[in-house]
Amino acid sequence: MRAIVRWGLTGGIGSGKSTVAAMLETLGAAIVDADLISRAATATGGAAIAPIAREFGAGFIDCDGAMDRGKMRDLAYSDSSARSRLEAIVHPLVGLEIARQTNAALIEGHNWIVFDIPLLVESSRWRQNLDKVMVLDCTPAMQIRRVIQRSGLDCPSIEKIIASQASREKRVRGADIVLFNDTLSIDHLKQAVTQIVQEFGLSSP
Repeated sequence: MRAIVRWGLTGGIGSGKSTVAAMLETLGAAIVDADLISRAATATGGAAIAPIAREFGAGFIDCDGAMDRGKMRDLAYSDSSARSRLEAIVHPLVGLEIARQTNAALIEGHNWIVFDIPLLVESSRWRQNLDKVMVLDCTPAMQIRRVIQRSGLDCPSIEKIIASQASREKRVRGADIVLFNDTLSIDHLKQAVTQIVQEFGLSSP
């Protein structure tokens, strides 16, 4: 039986997880992206849409049939129970899809799977199921700059998101590998990722 290596990839918003995940995929990893799965569940036609409408009301579904992310985000800041109620709907669906994608990767012959989990540190179950945890770290100022560039959210909204996530210190404490991705160019980031992967003997030939 072949050994299966499971890595967790995490970091705060704007830390570069998607960019590094794409690099790891190029180097031979199968990527299971929990955030992408969650977004699909709350997009038009997603499995979470009907339960969200029942729990929060039709006003939280936009004209395209997707969850109104801005409205839900505002509710979560004003109602402390809203986030847990939403997670109770979305997380089981995400868990099922993660299991499906993991099984598909194993069937395809992958022996190295990277789970891109934004809230890995906040979860009580993930760490024990992973061989290594790789954390992307950067300063809050860089997080804000990147998120503004890519999403157009304003600074106060981004600061609220950062505050709702685990602190940099807590993420770093839970890491086996820390990559400080603050001012690295894409080329230097790729070099750093490649070096880390090669050190563990996981890069494809």
